[in-house]
Amino acid sequence: QVQLVESGGGLVQAGGSLRLSCLASGTIFGISDMGWFRQAPGNERDLVAVINSEGGTHYADSVKGRFTISRDNAKNTVYLQMNSLKPEDTAVYYCNVRVRTTFINRNYSPFWGQGTQVTVSS
Repeated sequence: QVQLVESGGGLVQAGGSLRLSCLASGTIFGISDMGWFRQAPGNERDLVAVINSEGGTHYADSVKGRFTISRDNAKNTVYLQMNSLKPEDTAVYYCNVRVRTTFINRNYSPFWGQGTQVTVSS
């Protein structure tokens, strides 16, 4: 139906940068919101950033000024540029994309990526 493939995670020192990508493929008639969540061990999955179809963005307070979310609608891809990384940013990062999967039904359904590990060493 719809597959989300994430890439770009890894190990980086504090103060460094990483760029995550998430490509959506499959039966796609439209995409609305695209976002990134993260989950550290023992914690709930929390919103990091989201971007709507018009380019409007929202960020968690903890990442404002350091992370930037963007999207390429032609490629069905969402990005997360992460700068000035801190050890507390260490988590598995998941993309979430709301997709319209049929021509007749105008509803959008959420899909999740498999997650990519980001580890920031101090």
